Amino acid sequence: MSKFFSALLALLIAGGAYAQERFPGIGRPATRAEVQAWDIDVRPDFQGLPRGKGTVAQGEEIWEAKCASCHGTFGEANHTFSPIVGGTTARDMETGRVANLRRQDYPQRTTFMKAPSVATLYDYIRRAMPWTNPKSLSDDEVYAVLAYMLNLADIVPAEFELNERTIRDVQNRMPNRNGMTTDHAMWPGRGFGTERNKPDTRGPACMTDCRLEARIASSLPDHARNAHGNLLLQNRVIGPVRGVPTAPGDFDFDDAETGPMLLARESGCLACHGVAQKIVGPGFAEVALRYRNQDVAEALAGRVRQGAQGVWGNVPMPPQPDLKDDEIRALVGWILAGAPEK
Repeated sequence: MSKFFSALLALLIAGGAYAQERFPGIGRPATRAEVQAWDIDVRPDFQGLPRGKGTVAQGEEIWEAKCASCHGTFGEANHTFSPIVGGTTARDMETGRVANLRRQDYPQRTTFMKAPSVATLYDYIRRAMPWTNPKSLSDDEVYAVLAYMLNLADIVPAEFELNERTIRDVQNRMPNRNGMTTDHAMWPGRGFGTERNKPDTRGPACMTDCRLEARIASSLPDHARNAHGNLLLQNRVIGPVRGVPTAPGDFDFDDAETGPMLLARESGCLACHGVAQKIVGPGFAEVALRYRNQDVAEALAGRVRQGAQGVWGNVPMPPQPDLKDDEIRALVGWILAGAPEK
């Protein structure tokens, strides 16, 4: 058991005991097994990496069944998420620094251009993928999928088997393995001389004459702005933070947050559907175009209510049991009308 896990377990047990003293009869301390079920992260130094294996060929089959609908057959898709593969060279694998990251005119930053650690890729796939069913892949399947991704990026050959031993050799070929530094205060004990544990940011605390900027502007570089549509309209409904406008021109959030648009946002529709373009599911404009002049309102309402899969690809549309019938009809009518934003 790692020192971190031991400390976390002790903290949770102590916290549970304290909570029971203050609120008797409510809840109980987490058990060791319950805490361990959450302790599944894989660190960049490979601590926490499970045993297992998978080949490139096995990964290709899993990829086509569970990954390609969002990421493309060759990891190049840009319609749902940023591309995974591309932008790296054999020279980058030698140096461990991706040359294209220094270019402001390069059109997109891919996963393999940025990721310094192969263990981090394994960790993320294992915990968060597939997007519609996270943590459903076995450890062997994660090894296989990652092997296929590494092959797409020309890091490993087609006959390669990735396992808990060979993955350490792969790290030495990651194109951006030297592109991240830990010599700063976010990593205690790192740094050198007078720079050791020095704060990452500096500045005097100011608590007088505070003025809030009325307008929040996006700081995204031009190559990344609006790569997947206006982020303002795609923010998750959980939490108070709104996304910044990234679409060309001015956009008034309050103008959009009325009527069916407000209902679509509060119901979580805009997390998966853009108004004008696809995110995970089809854009509303695409739906309106497909069903133009067709009497399909009731059929579409049934798909919203009960869920559906296969009409727009392999990504399922989950059922929406919390929406009332009149709300579903209002949403469907608005979508078929072209989903006007104002």
